[in-house]
Amino acid sequence: MTQCSDIIANSNIQFGTSGARGLVDDFTPEVCGAFTQAFVEQMQSEYEFSGVVLAIDNRPSSPAIAEACAGVIKQLGLAVYYYGVVPTPALAYQAMQDKMPAIMVTGSHIPFDRNGLKFYRPDGEITKADEAAILGFNVSYIGAVEHALPAISTLAAERYTQRNAGLYADHVLAGKRIGIYEHSSAGRDLYAAIFASLGAEVISLERTDTFVPIDTEAVAEEDRVKARQWSAEHQLDAIFSTDGDGDRPLIADETGEWLRGDIVGLLCAQLLNIQALAVPVSCNTAIEKSNSFEKVVRTRIGSPYVIAAFEALAAEFKRLAGFEANGGFILGSDVELNGQVLKALPTRDALLPGIVLIAGAASAGKLLSELVASLPARYTASDRIKDVPTQWSRELLTAGAEQPEVLLSKIGFTETIEAVDTTDGLRLTLASGDIVHLRPSGNAPELRCYVEASSECISNQLLERCLDALLHMNF
Repeated sequence: MTQCSDIIANSNIQFGTSGARGLVDDFTPEVCGAFTQAFVEQMQSEYEFSGVVLAIDNRPSSPAIAEACAGVIKQLGLAVYYYGVVPTPALAYQAMQDKMPAIMVTGSHIPFDRNGLKFYRPDGEITKADEAAILGFNVSYIGAVEHALPAISTLAAERYTQRNAGLYADHVLAGKRIGIYEHSSAGRDLYAAIFASLGAEVISLERTDTFVPIDTEAVAEEDRVKARQWSAEHQLDAIFSTDGDGDRPLIADETGEWLRGDIVGLLCAQLLNIQALAVPVSCNTAIEKSNSFEKVVRTRIGSPYVIAAFEALAAEFKRLAGFEANGGFILGSDVELNGQVLKALPTRDALLPGIVLIAGAASAGKLLSELVASLPARYTASDRIKDVPTQWSRELLTAGAEQPEVLLSKIGFTETIEAVDTTDGLRLTLASGDIVHLRPSGNAPELRCYVEASSECISNQLLERCLDALLHMNF
């Protein structure tokens, strides 16, 4: 019999910063089944449960992948609870209430020809140790029975709506006009009703049946133009959107300018009175400079690393959170908000920071741009170069770590280097205080570039200079 570990090893599907990702053509029924069996049986070694919860995003390839997963779950003698198209955090929250493991079929923001699987323990997102156990699961693959997906339950969507709609009084957004950029987001059928329940006038924008791979860390120029036009045309107070599976927010202020994800996370954490934060090394240093938190821990990039940092923080602090540069907000503890207890949700969430930020600004009588302006003046910019072999990126950064001045000169800088950080990729702090950070994507053959400076103009110039120099290197 073929071993699960062999099927997975030969599949070209790999774990990245969040979930197992790869080309749609490589997600064969056997590969999907092997991943499912390895995950479920690994969970059975630690938990008791009678079923597995399952949901998908709006990619055309997602239903077939979900069917393959469901077939193996059925073969293992377990029930399949199917919630259809819902945001990833909605599925994760439902799984935690049910005390069952979960599988989300989603490629998040990566290109259309790819997809992925995200796995959840009954108590939250899987760890890097869980990923290693799945990859090394050395038992015979049982195969899948033919199993059509069961009828869609609306419970996950309903619970997620209740969790978020009840955070503020139902009139908090009265008089506000909120645009919802729906595109193909997995949560697009939920967001308008939630914001409307808080009193807002909601304008739905650009819903499409064609899947759109929105990357909240590298917003396309056409989306920047659209947001400004929408804001002016509809006189909006804010625009809310997400990536494909609804775990990364994309929020624009009243002028139609998209806010950086780590700025959204910082403002949300302030409004929730968070005591201690865990954030990846790539996030804006305004976090520390704001002096808003008793402790800030920097981690490698990826939600599993952020979540892993909560255990140590929980020994000292009661109100914990984390977020990533992409804006995904991770609530690491229960917190009280407006007299209600908001339960921890240890996975990335797009809706919570959206509601907290927009409603928080409204409650304070401020514009979103005014909240942003209250922060220390540190500006980040990021983008990616596609179709860069991962091995080439790794070799470039290995050499750069050994001789950072040489790499810096190759990308057009002559400044003195004050600090070198290899926590994740290569992050160089220059004498001016500017920061240049390069790392291979964990999800696709891309080289990501992050920069930080004291002004938006400088950060954009630094990013353009870096990308131009890297594009002229031989991959």
